[in-house]
Amino acid sequence: MTTILTYGTYDLFHYGHVRLFSRLAALGDRLIVGVSTDEFNALKGKAAFFSYQQRAEIVAACRFVSLVIPETHWEQKPRDIKGYGVDVFAMGDDWQGKFDHLGEFCKVLYLPRTEYISTTEIRTTLAEPAGLGLQPRQA
Repeated sequence: MTTILTYGTYDLFHYGHVRLFSRLAALGDRLIVGVSTDEFNALKGKAAFFSYQQRAEIVAACRFVSLVIPETHWEQKPRDIKGYGVDVFAMGDDWQGKFDHLGEFCKVLYLPRTEYISTTEIRTTLAEPAGLGLQPRQA
């Protein structure tokens, strides 16, 4: 059995997240997703719209995800890789090179992000004056 592991905040869940999970699930038999807790996001200077519990519930409902675990600190990754028998650690390519050190425990993979969508873009668009920027994007 091949186990894949990824981490993220996964706020304002969108088709980019679904496509990432689909690509990751296709790499193995089990996809584990670490969802950043509210406390960990605060340490990173981030705030999510949905609470950790809500985001974890949304991610767990995705058919590609086998297990959701809390991400509580940067240093937990080697422990999670060993503890869950992870074969592939994968992140979006915006993290390119940041997790290469985990290669001593498993394969490290960086996948291209889905074009035309990001949580930051959604937040920005929603903050614009009513009626502006709310046109559907190309898929």
